[in-house]
Amino acid sequence: MPSYAYFNKKIMPLEEAKLGIMTHFLHYGTAVFEGIRGNWNEKQKQTYIFRLKEHYERLAQGCRVLNIKLPLDIDKLCEKTIELTAKCGFQEDVYIRPLAYTSSKALGVRLHDLEHDFFILVIPWGPYLDVDKARCCVSSWHRPEDNVIPPQIKACGIYINNALAKTEAIQNGCDEAIMLSPDGHISEGSGENIFLVRDGELITPATTNNILMGITRNTVIELAEKELGIPTNHRAIDRSELYIADECFLTGTAAHVTPVAEIDRRKVGNGEIGPITAKLQEIYAKVIRGEYPKYIHWCTPVYNK
Repeated sequence: MPSYAYFNKKIMPLEEAKLGIMTHFLHYGTAVFEGIRGNWNEKQKQTYIFRLKEHYERLAQGCRVLNIKLPLDIDKLCEKTIELTAKCGFQEDVYIRPLAYTSSKALGVRLHDLEHDFFILVIPWGPYLDVDKARCCVSSWHRPEDNVIPPQIKACGIYINNALAKTEAIQNGCDEAIMLSPDGHISEGSGENIFLVRDGELITPATTNNILMGITRNTVIELAEKELGIPTNHRAIDRSELYIADECFLTGTAAHVTPVAEIDRRKVGNGEIGPITAKLQEIYAKVIRGEYPKYIHWCTPVYNK
């Protein structure tokens, strides 16, 4: 089935949405993007976009950091995303990629005196980490400091850092990398936040550990507290704590909740999916597909009934 994009202020076939090779952001990474999931509910014949407004709020924050002007307000961006996803008509899980960028046909390192533009594309996309439980390794590549490239925004240029770590992990025979902050504490995966379970408590790196403030991360923290009565401790985590954790899992819009079975060739717990991780996986899977009425406000339906 062909897909569509919102490009040059109109919806068009994805294959017709083209950028010129002089476009500024292609050369300098001066763009901000989001990854948004549309989750297909087969029983209801409905796609639910998960936490749509929160994703655009984070996009807008990143645009403020990079002095990029969005063409529409957040409500209009949400409306356009729903319209585009409905136009595509996919009856499977989809990935929605909005991107705001410096669109001037000009070279020169800067953020000022540039034109800006915005597009959205929608593609079918299954699990990002297509494994039941991931094998991870600690990367030799660290996350940058905030005054190098702000890690709390999804700026295109910063993802060279993530790509280096991911490829290193794959070449080392693993599924994913775990990256450290500049001071040597645990930060995040190449495309996910990370949680440990110790003595029945969730532990996750604090915002000061150079992490992206993940929307799935926020969701899991709330679900753990409200549904399982499990608090989350936000703090610096030493590398050695990875090896003695009872459970570990990764969270992200693309990765959902992915259990980690091994880190640096050491089993996490007994090397299987832990009980708390399994419960959170089950609850999260229902929430994102509109099957948990208590959290239906997080889910935006695409198709009119």
